[in-house]
Amino acid sequence: MHLSFLNLFVTFSNKRSSIRHAASDLFIRHSRLSFLSATATILFVLSSLRPSNALFLFRMMASTSGESRSMSSTAAAASLSLGTKNDIRSSTPKLPEILPTSKRLFLVRHGEVINPGGPNKAVFYGGDDVPLSPLGKLEAIAAAQYLKDFDLHQVASSPLSRAVFGAQQIVQQAKDASNTCTDSIFIHDGFRELNRGSWSGKTAEEIGYDMLERFNNCDLTVTPDGGGESYLQLKERVMEAYGELLKLTPAGKASALVSHLQVTRALLSDALRLPPNRMASIKIATASITCIDYCTRGGQPIVHFQSWKPQTGLQESIDGAN
Repeated sequence: MHLSFLNLFVTFSNKRSSIRHAASDLFIRHSRLSFLSATATILFVLSSLRPSNALFLFRMMASTSGESRSMSSTAAAASLSLGTKNDIRSSTPKLPEILPTSKRLFLVRHGEVINPGGPNKAVFYGGDDVPLSPLGKLEAIAAAQYLKDFDLHQVASSPLSRAVFGAQQIVQQAKDASNTCTDSIFIHDGFRELNRGSWSGKTAEEIGYDMLERFNNCDLTVTPDGGGESYLQLKERVMEAYGELLKLTPAGKASALVSHLQVTRALLSDALRLPPNRMASIKIATASITCIDYCTRGGQPIVHFQSWKPQTGLQESIDGAN
């Protein structure tokens, strides 16, 4: 029975769904999984889907036996809506061609993380290297799948592992699509998340809501000690790193940067000409994509869309303190 489960799951993953590469990594590269491991993995993927999609797939697996599947089962699995390329394309704003005098940047936030405080205590972690959750990895893969259809020149990343994972997925899927994207990832410490200093590991209540409000309003007197940064300090280093990335991107080409909430806010606020004390009001979802064109002749940046997230049928992420 378990062989038919795996066969159906691999067939399902090959329908260009958002979990194609996750399934490929789990079942093709690790084809010697035991029945128990395979079952646990399938349940993990099911848990990351919306209930209606997960129930459908579970029923399909349960109704399949032996080494073969009926044509009706295959067709039904193919009809399951998990955000195919066409689904993703139809739900995103249209992008014009890049002008010969412009450079395009796709800003990608990393996926959902495992908060260090646990599921019931969201603590601030900032520049600490916290891992992605299983759902966060699938979110990153979904973002990479969208970007594989663009001929990216360069992929850049924060040095933190949650961002590097997303950058690796973009490079891999670009290679799979035979794009000319460079194999090397431009990792720059300037794209690291805001350092929370002594606030790291504390909840908003423990820090104090008044202190956080003053911090968001750029009151430098409440910048946390222990190496903590203000929004002004963050934006200065982010803009310096962004300048280096733009230099690596030829005019008329696009690059992608995988980083963090506050880093994306810094870049987006600059493009929108918002002051630093308004950065905290900018909403950037996990694994979302923001697209900005920069004019090489000094013109105003054009924000095509911000915090757009591929609709892939995954559950909504938990995005607590940052």
